[in-house]
Amino acid sequence: MVALNSITLNIDEGEICCFLGTSGSGKSTLLNLMAGLEKPSKGSIKIKAHHMEKMNEKKLADFRRKHIGFIFQSYNLMPALTALENVSIPLTFRGITKDIREKRAKKMLAAVGLKKHIMHKPTQMSGGQQQRVGIARAFVGKPDIIFADEPTGNLDSKTTTEVMNLMLEMTRKNNQTLIIVTHDRSVAEFADKIVYILDGNVEKIEMNTRR
Repeated sequence: MVALNSITLNIDEGEICCFLGTSGSGKSTLLNLMAGLEKPSKGSIKIKAHHMEKMNEKKLADFRRKHIGFIFQSYNLMPALTALENVSIPLTFRGITKDIREKRAKKMLAAVGLKKHIMHKPTQMSGGQQQRVGIARAFVGKPDIIFADEPTGNLDSKTTTEVMNLMLEMTRKNNQTLIIVTHDRSVAEFADKIVYILDGNVEKIEMNTRR
């Protein structure tokens, strides 16, 4: 049994692309392969002239640190850290000094509407606020590509719309590429391109002319 089979796909720089499919369709596996978290048994994944499948773990980690940001369904925040400290984490890995890290993190938290919550820990925030922290963390290093895996799966419909509009606004502003994985058609409607995944294959690709 294969998770993905015979997929050929191009995503343009600055494009918002959504992989839409039910649980088990292979969409999250595709995201993991593109992000270099898993290696394909065959085929090639090329990002910014780099072949992901040919890089070792050290080079992959360095590539992700420089070029990729992640947003997760379960937020993946460090519970013992404040919002400010959580958002600063990607900058720590880049060797940026504490003063500059905190300045950038504060600016990013203000941009996502959390200026008054910078010293709050995850347990002191709602799900929507935690996801905004996750978005700030993903964008703070200005990566070229943002991977969002079911970013609104734990949110109500109103907060989902707010979070999606926030991600799109930040992505457009910085000309970043946003790749979303979801089972929710309403979330897919925010994308420029919707890629329908079924049983490990691309069922169809739809350009969203309403965006």
